[in-house]
Amino acid sequence: MSLIPPRLAVLFDVAVRMALHDRMKLAGALLGVVFATFLGAQQLGIFLGLVYKNTLLADGVAADIWVAPRDTQQAEAASTLPERTLYVARTQPGVAWADPLLFATAPIVVQGGRAEPVRILGFDAATGRGGPWNVAAGDPAALRQPGTVFLDTIDRARHGGTDLGSVREINGKQVQVVGFTAGLQPFGPTFAFTDFDHALRLFNRADRDPHFVLVGLAPGADAATVVAALQAALPDTDVMTRQTFHDRIVNYLLTQTQIGTSFGTSTVFGLIVGFVIVGLTMFSGVVDNLREFGMLKAIGATTADLAVILMLQATGYAIAGAGFGLLLAGALAGAIRSPALAVILPPWLILGAPALMLLVCISASVLALLRLRGLEPAMVFR
Repeated sequence: MSLIPPRLAVLFDVAVRMALHDRMKLAGALLGVVFATFLGAQQLGIFLGLVYKNTLLADGVAADIWVAPRDTQQAEAASTLPERTLYVARTQPGVAWADPLLFATAPIVVQGGRAEPVRILGFDAATGRGGPWNVAAGDPAALRQPGTVFLDTIDRARHGGTDLGSVREINGKQVQVVGFTAGLQPFGPTFAFTDFDHALRLFNRADRDPHFVLVGLAPGADAATVVAALQAALPDTDVMTRQTFHDRIVNYLLTQTQIGTSFGTSTVFGLIVGFVIVGLTMFSGVVDNLREFGMLKAIGATTADLAVILMLQATGYAIAGAGFGLLLAGALAGAIRSPALAVILPPWLILGAPALMLLVCISASVLALLRLRGLEPAMVFR
């Protein structure tokens, strides 16, 4: 016994036959869905990649709470915090530990005298908090030795073919590479990890003022309560949880830069193009097949049956076109290896794109259905 009602099976067969009857119109409709899906997924994927790069520090560093200079909107602080901030943070209830973090950009000189920028992350190597993650080679404990750094594997070639034990020059001072991270590519130069005191020497700093203070919660401590206590004790700073810091960076990208507007406009444009192409294709198909639709009505088909035919065709366009468009976007994401660009296609995007295109195609089919509402079977005999 068939699980599909006989009437629906007949309508499905009619929908397939009518769609395949004009191969050019079928190709046009599918092309519209493919283009809309590919453009939307590509733009959204690049945007998510940029968000990932900008929030890499906030998400990667193992700190429950961040203490930052006032009005810090990005991962890179515009100024430093007084050294006393660190000691005040350590005395607050609910704080298990607090460590400094220095975050600044410096040139690394490679063979031939060419300089490449790196982001120096100076952390307390004695505790390891704020230190390298995604370690590909070496031991972070080696950073306790004076004059040592961790670099990232993605820039080994740009840094002159660095390897464990390689000696380079950062900000005019010799350093030895004792380890590598893998894929820690923020929006800008890659990270270079070193001990906090060594970082101060690299920048000829006489003070010990950090850019951030990293805080860990004591067992059982409530994050909101500790944040409130720290903010009261340090009113000239911004105290926030890791998630709040992440959200602040994303909000800055969306509201204070053109990134959100640019990628959002491209995504919406792709959807509009897909809607127009599919809508015009289905409307044209209805106009070209009015006699066939009239014949269906003459032999007993209702307007609802014709609507089902159009909806089935729209569903086929959406599933096939969205699937192929996602394959193209995935191929692009796999082909891009540039450190300056990342394309991220999360599962929710892969699952949501066909659903969104289904909504677009069904909406477009409504235009064609309006043309069939007043169709009279008698026209078949004219």
